[in-house]
Amino acid sequence: MITTVTLNAAIDKTYSVKSFEMDRVSRVTDMIAVPGGKGINVARVARLLGEPVTAAGFVAGFNGQFIRSGLDTEGISHDFTEVPGESRLCLTVLDADNGTQTELLEPGPVIAENSLLTLKEKVKELAGRSTHVCFSGSLPLGCPPSLYAELITLAREAGAEAVLDASGDALAAGLEAMPLLIKPNEHEIVRLLGRPASSDDDLAACIRELMQRGIRHVVVSLGARGALAGSSGRVRRVAIPAIRAVNPVGSGDAMVAGMVTALRQGRSDADVVRFGAACGSANALQMQAGVVTDEDVERIFRDITVTDY
Repeated sequence: MITTVTLNAAIDKTYSVKSFEMDRVSRVTDMIAVPGGKGINVARVARLLGEPVTAAGFVAGFNGQFIRSGLDTEGISHDFTEVPGESRLCLTVLDADNGTQTELLEPGPVIAENSLLTLKEKVKELAGRSTHVCFSGSLPLGCPPSLYAELITLAREAGAEAVLDASGDALAAGLEAMPLLIKPNEHEIVRLLGRPASSDDDLAACIRELMQRGIRHVVVSLGARGALAGSSGRVRRVAIPAIRAVNPVGSGDAMVAGMVTALRQGRSDADVVRFGAACGSANALQMQAGVVTDEDVERIFRDITVTDY
């Protein structure tokens, strides 16, 4: 089983608006509202890929009830920790006419110490039944930057491999616990190592340094340019085909789900990142975040090239 942990789960609401402008009334032409947050997106894609998965983390209030009910409808198993307050709403406004994507993200609930203790016990329990635990997204208020490091350690002690997709201080602190895989973007990896990276050569050097520290898989997403991926000491360039993106939100989460699925299937290091990139691109073809089809993934997978850097 794969367990995903979303500490700041959300309702992801996406509006399609023609010629969206500030300071005026806009009519929504299409709307989707679904359970969201990075880890929930990972869980959704992993399930669509045929993997057994359980979504965990914090939920609160009426929005939390919506998240649970929505996952039930989708057939995604979940085991959340209920906390006081209200889970957040994340609003994305898509304007196809102007090619823009505007996001408004609420902060979410404040997490108390007793809720943190409950969550840690939950993670230990779920990790004991999982091959991989994916920790994804921002930390809600009340969570210390060291929380991911603590949870990664608990998961590993219970026998599971840990994947971390976070940013800022949470990512920096989480590295101390040596997760199996991390997926920073090019800005985050520069911040991690505290030095500029003005070229892909610089990014490759950053990836090698992180692998030398003990992180086996380091994948740096480069948007439409694909990715640079380090695995077991080797760095590879991942080139993806051009696509007509509908909604890129959640593509990084889909990439994580694809890589973890490929790891569970025992694929080669090159095919792990290739399959992940195919899932990320396939997600961008859908209106809803965290959705892929087998047909899109297989077609894109065939057109992705992975070469030694």
